[in-house]
Amino acid sequence: MEIYQLRTFITVAKLGHITKAADALHVTQPAVTGHIKALEQELGITLFDRGHGRISLTKAGEILLPEVEKTLGAFNATLAKAKELKGEITGRVLIGTVGDPDLLRLGSFLNGLLTALPLLEIKTRSGLAASVLDAVASGEIAAGYYIGTVHNPDVASLALRGVRYRVVAPKSYSDRLPACGWGEIAGMPWIGAPEKSHVHQLLVSMFGRQGLRPNIVMETDELTSPHSLVRAGLGLSLMREDLALITAEKGEIAIWSHAVVDTQLSFLYRVDAEFDPVLVGMLSILRDTWGGVSVE
Repeated sequence: MEIYQLRTFITVAKLGHITKAADALHVTQPAVTGHIKALEQELGITLFDRGHGRISLTKAGEILLPEVEKTLGAFNATLAKAKELKGEITGRVLIGTVGDPDLLRLGSFLNGLLTALPLLEIKTRSGLAASVLDAVASGEIAAGYYIGTVHNPDVASLALRGVRYRVVAPKSYSDRLPACGWGEIAGMPWIGAPEKSHVHQLLVSMFGRQGLRPNIVMETDELTSPHSLVRAGLGLSLMREDLALITAEKGEIAIWSHAVVDTQLSFLYRVDAEFDPVLVGMLSILRDTWGGVSVE
């Protein structure tokens, strides 16, 4: 039994298609078929059902998949650690970021990467949440931070922490806010964000659950400092709760107390890259940075 056979088994099981698996593994379709056939012969069981252009796990295959993933994961973690100790993990990696670097613990993560993997060339690229997700899914970037819910079968996520947002308004709205309902809040002037940003997605989703749409009068991509625009009286906005509470305590803004918006900060990467030594090393350092987190 060879490691490459186990890697092929997992990839075919995840993608459900020989052609897609061959592309992901950068081998030919006959090679993929040969790996699976050899593994089935050695184990003495059938791992896949074939038909209608797709391939799916048998019951035996479903039972074995988690064990094979553990085995391959342990092998690659050992390999990555050995290369790390020898300083041999090399290459370039591009990491997408969103929002506030302090929220991401970006400095600590990058410091850990530079210390553990000194031969790795690291670049970061700030962007909007949906753009980061698209770039990870397409392979344009190796990995990236994301705020929101991931619905892409090609992308895996490492959950880092929950993030809560609050509805904030100019201080001049303080007296009338407590009595306002959803309809009145939606009709007030709102400071919007670009369509691909997590703030826009959260805002539209929040009002969508009430059957409403916010009255967006202006849009800004200054997602890390909306309080300055709210403080200037331009309109309402969503603001991260920790920042909103501090700013409200200073008397600079008002908070509408009838809504909270909970979401998730995650680290994204392609499913078919989960055993890449560079990614294994990055995830190990990221877990250390966040005190132990798990893949979703």
